[in-house]
Amino acid sequence: MGEPKDSREPSPSNAPTPRLPPSSPRYDDVTMTSQSPAIDASTIVAKFNPLYRPYLVVTIGLTMFVTIIGIPLAVVWFCGAGPWWARHYFDKLTCSVDGKTLRFRKGILFQIEKTIPLENIQDVTFIEGPILKKFDLATLKFETAGHSAGQAHGMHLTGIIDAHEFRNRIIEAREALRQQRGGAAINGDGAAKHDASQLALLGKISMQLDVITAVLRDKP
Repeated sequence: MGEPKDSREPSPSNAPTPRLPPSSPRYDDVTMTSQSPAIDASTIVAKFNPLYRPYLVVTIGLTMFVTIIGIPLAVVWFCGAGPWWARHYFDKLTCSVDGKTLRFRKGILFQIEKTIPLENIQDVTFIEGPILKKFDLATLKFETAGHSAGQAHGMHLTGIIDAHEFRNRIIEAREALRQQRGGAAINGDGAAKHDASQLALLGKISMQLDVITAVLRDKP
């Protein structure tokens, strides 16, 4: 009698492995790749809500309707110019936080980039008005200690997904930077005091050597 055959069929070795759909995180801890050589591994990149596009169309169009002169422009705006502009404006929005600064870039024909050093950020305010709530949006307002050329002062960011969490990440990065700077300052003061004590000790030794040399010279 022949051996009983196994009823189970062997699974092919080259069977394709099922792939899970990629997740879409609300913000990324970006890693260094050949496509993004200028982004540090610790950089946090914000994601903007696509509803920010219709929000721009509605708010700018309503602003045009306020004046009689702007009504014809508002009609053109709502009929196509507004959605086209909002789409391209949204595609150019970028916001990132590294270990030292917050950077924000916007603009279509003319690119505008604003930078805030994290150590200068005094407060980050969360704003959510009636119109923003309709579009599930929020605004983050940054208050800084001062400003100079190329640095934003009182900057506003609207449309960031999970704005509360992004605000917390900014505050955490700011506190970490301040602690790092504070620790470096303490270490620097300690090193300076140590060097001063060493110099004082060397001065005393030099004086003792001078005394010994003078005594030896006076001996017959």
